[in-house]
Amino acid sequence: MKIAFKTMLVVAAALMHSCATAPTQTLSGLDPQKFAAEINGKPTDLYTLTNASGMEVCVTNLGARIVSVMVPDRNGEMKDVVLGFDNVANYADKVNSPSDFGASIGRYANRINKGIIVIDGQTIQLPQNNFGHCLHGGPEGWQYKVYDAVQADESTVVLTLESPDGDANFPGAVTAVVTMKLTDDNAIDISYEAVTDKKTVINMTNHTYFNLSGDPTRRVDDQVLMINADNYTPVDDTFMTTGEILPVEGTPMDFRQPVALGQNIRNFDFQQIKFGNGFDHNWCLNTAGDDTQLAARAYCPETGICLEMFTDEPGVQFYSGNFLDGSVTGKNGIAYQQSTGFCLETQKYPDTPNKPEWPSAFLEPGQKYTSHCVYQFSVME
Repeated sequence: MKIAFKTMLVVAAALMHSCATAPTQTLSGLDPQKFAAEINGKPTDLYTLTNASGMEVCVTNLGARIVSVMVPDRNGEMKDVVLGFDNVANYADKVNSPSDFGASIGRYANRINKGIIVIDGQTIQLPQNNFGHCLHGGPEGWQYKVYDAVQADESTVVLTLESPDGDANFPGAVTAVVTMKLTDDNAIDISYEAVTDKKTVINMTNHTYFNLSGDPTRRVDDQVLMINADNYTPVDDTFMTTGEILPVEGTPMDFRQPVALGQNIRNFDFQQIKFGNGFDHNWCLNTAGDDTQLAARAYCPETGICLEMFTDEPGVQFYSGNFLDGSVTGKNGIAYQQSTGFCLETQKYPDTPNKPEWPSAFLEPGQKYTSHCVYQFSVME
């Protein structure tokens, strides 16, 4: 009886502590209760990562999505520098608010030509959801799946997805793990792992839309970008890579030196920008898989907020938010207009399964897929 009474006191104390410490609102203004739901029979939630520097990152396990990122500007004022929704229902609504905001994309990020892959002589038809191609794993890609989440500590969340054989017609039962860690030097460190029981293709990325002004009512035109790449992969008018690798030199695709995004974002005299309706291309990084070398840097002159990106992947898709059109309303009731956010998506090149001369995305049983991306924030005076 004494043991039972003591246990009750411990439980009661734990509950009181939980109630006392559980935030009713995040630093970014999110209500965690609006992310507590059941989708496809699995629970969703909001996970808040913090570090010793006062930065905050909020993540939902629906699509392993980054929902908000609070970083200080040059005056020490905290800014939310990513686009997204303030509730899980909007993320789940593929009809009224379809989006890849903040998502961990899989099984295959970017486009596969006509949705066709050939594995060991077998032709496999994948969903065709973008100009006849398979984009981001199809309309039921991993961005709409509920991951199992474990918050390891105040700065780390581990998200696991079991994708069955035949998921969107991709072969192989795959276990994928996304680990997001907020470091004390204000970096979001993202590691991807996957294993399969049949030969398949894997190419994961993160699809966060950044706006370093912290004001998503404003376009990113004045924000400055550098990409450490001498070459890029051009596309046709259906956004599919042609198979060529072309030099950036002498073209609007040259970001080897910092360039304001608005300088060429609507330069439709250059055919590639016309085809992409802006920038929506893969750059072939010079970093040779070394994730200690700077792959890209973005900077907002107004706020001083700087974003540096590192990766062990061979490519990055720079997307300038060309198809945002005001039809989707995000956090704080703001309708996201064209180019009010940009993405830096680390990846294998698009359509690699059909271009064997490019870095392979095939994964065999017994192998482990790994990928690493770091988004590092700082302030430039």
